Amino acid sequence: MSPNTVRTALLAVISALIGVLLIAVGFLARVATEPDAAPEATAVAAAVPDTSDTNFQVLDEIIQILQEDYVDPSRVDRELLYEGAINGIFTALGDPHSTYIDPTTYAISRNDFEGAFQGIGATVAQQDDYVVIVRALPDTPAETAGLVAGDAIITVDGEDATGWTVDKAVLKIRGPRGTSVDIGIRHLDGSEQVYTIERDEIEVSSVDALPPGGVLRDADGNEVTDIAYFRIRSFTARTPQEVQDQVDAANAAGMRGIIIDLRGNPGGLLVETAQTADMFLDGGRIVTQANRDGSEQTIDARPGQITDLPIVIVQDEFSASGSELLAAALQENGRATVVGTRSFGKGTVNHSRELSNGGAVYVSIARWLTPDRNQIEGDGVHPDIEISLTADDIEQQRDIAIYRAVDVLHGATVSTGGSGNG
Repeated sequence: MSPNTVRTALLAVISALIGVLLIAVGFLARVATEPDAAPEATAVAAAVPDTSDTNFQVLDEIIQILQEDYVDPSRVDRELLYEGAINGIFTALGDPHSTYIDPTTYAISRNDFEGAFQGIGATVAQQDDYVVIVRALPDTPAETAGLVAGDAIITVDGEDATGWTVDKAVLKIRGPRGTSVDIGIRHLDGSEQVYTIERDEIEVSSVDALPPGGVLRDADGNEVTDIAYFRIRSFTARTPQEVQDQVDAANAAGMRGIIIDLRGNPGGLLVETAQTADMFLDGGRIVTQANRDGSEQTIDARPGQITDLPIVIVQDEFSASGSELLAAALQENGRATVVGTRSFGKGTVNHSRELSNGGAVYVSIARWLTPDRNQIEGDGVHPDIEISLTADDIEQQRDIAIYRAVDVLHGATVSTGGSGNG
């Protein structure tokens, strides 16, 4: 798969996450640092000089001409064209990690790094003219109310929801804990019902201990009971404690090793990523930030670690940003073996700047360097043991990466595909 194909696919996955979740994990692939405080709108405007060579009146003139002359006037939406012009600025930069976020999407995603939100606790998706329930999360108001997969949202607080986008539905349904929302539902059998649901604080786990298929198995199909497994889906404020809990359980159970699954992990918060890496290291460099002015900042591990169990990290081409920082830190400090495919290669430090319209821009401000000073951006983390799936593997749904990880922790001889970032 070509890098461009992989990048396009990853961005599609991230967009889907932003779009379909009431528990949205927005922009994790693009943000590896916590947002700065919002600047004043005047500061943003002052950054663009108003000179005769940069006259934004021309943009208004162009839009006016389109409104008067364009063959399909229904397509000439002033706000949409302005947004297109803004996006064109970032396209001209040639940096996929610097981008404009419209106010609606930013409002949904801005607090998702906390690992919790206030709402009803359901994932949703677009289907024809309606937004439908994909899943009611366990122990949430949505589940308690009886919402199930396939339920179409036809009204919210009495307002017709026909033709709504997922973003609009999410904004309407989310709200402060303790308040209620009336949601009109059309069930798959055609019956309709209005549910009054009290919103609550919905905690979203970033770490999942359930192996693929529900049971950890080796290549022969045998259940593996002496190796701990957990998957880090993203790095939020809750991740370090959730990882601590998993490792404590592995130590208490006398496990002989740990598999950390980072496949599909698009990144997250820098501090929490570094804290997670620090848990497994007894010293050494975690990451170096190379700034635009040539200066550098480093994050080093502190003495002491929560376990000395051997670790295998499983990654794929959709492992990005924070997941790459963790994999490289443990790999290059000799603490973990990395199994899978080369990771995505998102090694840019980004921060957010809020805008006067309620939107934001994410701006690349630095690059990440691994402990051995390899650049992640555009290259990714190269696995120690590279996995190539055959058509038969895919058809039979064989998780070869997990099988190899089990082999490593059981001490089997496994052929390698290279080490480090090269």
